[in-house]
Amino acid sequence: MMRSLLVAIGFLTRLPVPAGVFDDERAKAHSLAWYPLVGLLIGVVLAMLAWLLRNSPMVLSATLIVLAWVLMTGALHLDGLADSADAWVGGLGDREKTLAIMKDPRSGPAGVVALILVLLLKVAAIQSLGTFQWLALLLAPLLARASLVSLFITTPYVRSRGLGAALANAPGRACAISLAMTAGLCALAKWRGALALLVAVLVFGLWRHACQRRLGGFTGDTAGALAEMVEAAVLVALAVH
Repeated sequence: MMRSLLVAIGFLTRLPVPAGVFDDERAKAHSLAWYPLVGLLIGVVLAMLAWLLRNSPMVLSATLIVLAWVLMTGALHLDGLADSADAWVGGLGDREKTLAIMKDPRSGPAGVVALILVLLLKVAAIQSLGTFQWLALLLAPLLARASLVSLFITTPYVRSRGLGAALANAPGRACAISLAMTAGLCALAKWRGALALLVAVLVFGLWRHACQRRLGGFTGDTAGALAEMVEAAVLVALAVH
């Protein structure tokens, strides 16, 4: 159990964990159920940073929070967002061409634009959140990583290899419990938690449908794109209400 948690922490963040845990295939598969907890851990760190920066200018504070967010996660999902944006535009509806573009490590114009827009949305939303900024910073990374759990247990992984291949055999029961606990945490946040959960489910459903239609499933890059879209959408939704 502890090894699988360490795998999840080591994969989703840049926090140091023993390198040996990644040699355990069973721990890799079981790590998926811990993703929401790691998302909550990220949120706690961000909320603490927001408290420390509470007397700073709002734009500066929001920018530093997003910077810390990127550094803590190693821009893992941002990379997937950029690759997915390039592939969706350049693939022109063709499955094989879309998959080929996603494997290209270079970023094209669509990827760059997607990164800029998502980061700007996050900074603007965090700046606008006001009193409940800490709550949004907890919910956004939590729900983003819960959406990855949902994606893996409901949707085919279309590559035989890749970072997500090891998660294809994740235990369904543990993942279902993890998702139920995520929903329970959202319930504790009352209507704001319900709104965040609703937005996350909506983004998940739309992106899953798009991936199914284009690819017949998903890849690690499209999973990363989903996490970024859920984070941005949750922050924006809570900022405008």
